[in-house]
Amino acid sequence: MAFRGWPTEALEFYEGLEADNSKTYWTEHKAAYDEKVHAPMAELLAELEPEFGTGKIFRPYRDVRFSADKSPYKTSIAATLERGGYIHLSSKGLAAGNGMYMMAPDQLDRYRRAVADDSNGEELRRLIVAAERDKIEITGHDSLKTVPKGYPKDHPRADLLRNKGLVAWKEWPVAAWLGKPAAKERVVEFLRASQPLNGWLATNVGDSTVERRR
Repeated sequence: MAFRGWPTEALEFYEGLEADNSKTYWTEHKAAYDEKVHAPMAELLAELEPEFGTGKIFRPYRDVRFSADKSPYKTSIAATLERGGYIHLSSKGLAAGNGMYMMAPDQLDRYRRAVADDSNGEELRRLIVAAERDKIEITGHDSLKTVPKGYPKDHPRADLLRNKGLVAWKEWPVAAWLGKPAAKERVVEFLRASQPLNGWLATNVGDSTVERRR
């Protein structure tokens, strides 16, 4: 089926889950989640696939093993795209992201070297300025308080060197368009506008080659 947006019932489902994050609520409203929340996300990902690659929807269950909060269910639905991109829906509205949220040590080293390089670093600065003109927020995950060791404290791109990740992000509060196909156009516009930043990261940082601990 074609993507038609998320109906009001999708937002109401999450409002209810925020108030009662229990198995009882989830079981009683599972049909609403399947039909009004999950199905539209799957339809959206199917339409985005030709340009942005296969999408993957995250499981709705929280990993509570190491968390003081034992609420079993996530109060949002989120998905990633194969060629870069993140989509997020909650009772507060729609959001989209792109980039690298948390870099592995080898990625962080390559990122810092690229930022310190005058050519690559200034290219990144220009891409950030262009994205911000499109009202896209560029944030650095878990930034250091000072410039990392090995780089001058007065480096012209000290703010970028302090980042441990680099993400393009945009949020849209709840409005009538969220329940219409126009919601897809907002996501597409963001993904296209943030793609140059994602391309810079792919070229200069790339995937991690460090084996993750199990």
